[in-house]
Amino acid sequence: MVIGFLSFTDAFAQVEYKIITSVESIVPNGLGRSRIVSASEDKRNKSDRSDIRVKNFEETKLLNFYNLGGIRFQNIAANDAVLTSKINAMIEEGWELAFVTSAVESEAGKGDGNGIFITRFIFKRLK
Repeated sequence: MVIGFLSFTDAFAQVEYKIITSVESIVPNGLGRSRIVSASEDKRNKSDRSDIRVKNFEETKLLNFYNLGGIRFQNIAANDAVLTSKINAMIEEGWELAFVTSAVESEAGKGDGNGIFITRFIFKRLK
């Protein structure tokens, strides 16, 4: 009986979502830019391009995967520590990590000198 009640209550719960995106450069020689980005404003039901643009967002610097010496595993570990802190802070604010999705964007042509590794952390919480 209690299980049915909980399911009924959950069906009417209002949930909000928040996405935190990490963009980590895979551009050789340390020339790229790596960041954690999250919007600080809501953009509901916007159809015009100028209405969609976000002017208020939080940006946290991350280290690049590469420098002049090649891949920097220390930078990857440092980025993991920063991302872990961000995730822990979100959880302390009542958010639950619901989904994680990632991708690599790269030219993949001759020389392949451009690319990013992007990860989206999707959080949810009850309103």
